[in-house]
Amino acid sequence: MNRLGGLIVAASNHEVNGSVSPLLEIGSISLIKRMVLTFQKAGVTDVVIVTGYESFAIEQELWDYGVIFLKNHEYLSSDKLASVKLGLRYLEDKCDRVFFASVASPLFKAVTLQRLAEANGAAVVPMKDGRKGHPILFNRKGMAFLNAFTGDGGVRAALESMPDVVTVPVEDTGILRPSVPLEHMAVPSEEAVNEALIHPFLRITLEKEKAFFTSRAMLLLVLIDETHSVKSACDHMALSKGKAWAMINELEAGLGYAVVERRHGGKHGGNTELLPAGKEFLTKYRRFEQAVRRYATESFFTIFSEFNEE
Repeated sequence: MNRLGGLIVAASNHEVNGSVSPLLEIGSISLIKRMVLTFQKAGVTDVVIVTGYESFAIEQELWDYGVIFLKNHEYLSSDKLASVKLGLRYLEDKCDRVFFASVASPLFKAVTLQRLAEANGAAVVPMKDGRKGHPILFNRKGMAFLNAFTGDGGVRAALESMPDVVTVPVEDTGILRPSVPLEHMAVPSEEAVNEALIHPFLRITLEKEKAFFTSRAMLLLVLIDETHSVKSACDHMALSKGKAWAMINELEAGLGYAVVERRHGGKHGGNTELLPAGKEFLTKYRRFEQAVRRYATESFFTIFSEFNEE
């Protein structure tokens, strides 16, 4: 198994430190949505966004794109590395390798991600014209090293002391921080990066007389299974508890059997666990969804070969 994850850190206060806003729009979509779409085009479906400043606005921007939200509540007093560690700790037991992407370099292409995935190393770093860029791909050893790193200098310093760092030359200027402010980018460049996003994006539903299960409901079950809490699951996917229970009730009515076990009581209202039948359903649905997405992607780029990136 070689499961790829994606990590985007969008926690800092850009109005104070002068960094780029993840909600800045280039063309018709925000930088952070562009990054998520690029990950998805490359087949990276486990995408985590670490928020802090403007967390609500970021969650509203991406609530329907299947991403996981983790909030760094200490974003005002911590550095970017703390947010990176938060995301890696969530992904390290779910993914074999994880891309870490910087909002400062948001215009990378899906083909670049695929090129990086072909290389092996604790960290795989893209390079264009002698300059290193983002995203950086970490394997399990690289993630463990980064999580244990306690020195100064953040991710850059950790990379300098990390063994087995591999650089990969790419023909993608999007890995680099733009030489001009992103909001002043020329229209031709904007059109080029927009066209590079073209890919099939599926929202799969299960229906009888009406829809009773969606990809968003699938994510809810995944998070309940991981966190054992509806509240925690909702916090990670910008969903209200009332809507979450409505989705669970609709699923159980549609299937004709219970998928979760409610446990009442306790300071925070008790735990919620997936029942064996719920776990089996979730496993089968995820296999089905992966098969459909794989077929859709392969068929799309075979039929619409003009949208394949070179």
